[in-house]
Amino acid sequence: MLRLIRHKLNMALILLVDENPLRASLRQSLLERATPDVVRVSSPAEALCMVESEDFARSLRLVVTGSRMSGISGAEFVSEMRARLPQVPVLVLADHDEKLSERQQTAGVRYLSAGSPEELRTTVDGLLNDGSRQTA
Repeated sequence: MLRLIRHKLNMALILLVDENPLRASLRQSLLERATPDVVRVSSPAEALCMVESEDFARSLRLVVTGSRMSGISGAEFVSEMRARLPQVPVLVLADHDEKLSERQQTAGVRYLSAGSPEELRTTVDGLLNDGSRQTA
């Protein structure tokens, strides 16, 4: 997989972690409007393996994930990602039925209810155009 995206490593990357192929395709299309360099993986384990590559991690500007996944909870995944790359913001897209007010405030983590495509684009643009990478 990394070999297929090697040409993108000099660009700002968004890592999309989504197990649902249809939802992931829709989200990837939306994210590619912010930057064409979106890499989609279908599991948290695959995402954590990808960030172990120094070149990939250096180019990574944003991680977008859902709050529910199999094998690991969304909170555990976010915690692992923040521990490995504290300077990279994480956007967690919550389902409509989840209460965002109950989420802990964690530096570098933004929660967004799965709302309109425009809201997602605006949020992603804001996170990408933050000026520079966040620091822990």
